[in-house]
Amino acid sequence: FFSLCWARVVLPEMLIPKKDRTLISKYLFDEGVLVAKKDFNSKHGHLPTRNLYVIKLMQSFKSKGFVNETFSWQWHYFYLNNEGIEYLREYLHLPEEVVPRTLKPKKGPQRVTTGRPQDRYGDRRSRAPGAFKGGDRWKRNNNKETPAE
Repeated sequence: FFSLCWARVVLPEMLIPKKDRTLISKYLFDEGVLVAKKDFNSKHGHLPTRNLYVIKLMQSFKSKGFVNETFSWQWHYFYLNNEGIEYLREYLHLPEEVVPRTLKPKKGPQRVTTGRPQDRYGDRRSRAPGAFKGGDRWKRNNNKETPAE
């Protein structure tokens, strides 16, 4: 029957299908980061799997030291560390040359310009052609004496 000793409560383990575990692991390795909303009853936003599977697998990886976690505003942010890269490379049978996107060097400027002057001149409006350079008209004239009362 039931034991009265609450210190020895054994919780059932979470069984995640291998297909989903592999899918989540591949995505984590490719991107290097993974986000998940704290909602156990919905689908994940980036992967065709349950959000519960993503969170529980990442909790397992966190306890093994493969990912670091930040939790903010009901969202989990998981970052793959070096031990996790080694583990997933072995688990997914990937060569040494393949690295996560977070470790790849950036290719050129990632900035999207709109053609506005602050985009072309680095938000230095004084250098932009036709920019307002003055301000004298709006300054108060502090040299005026106030009438004596």
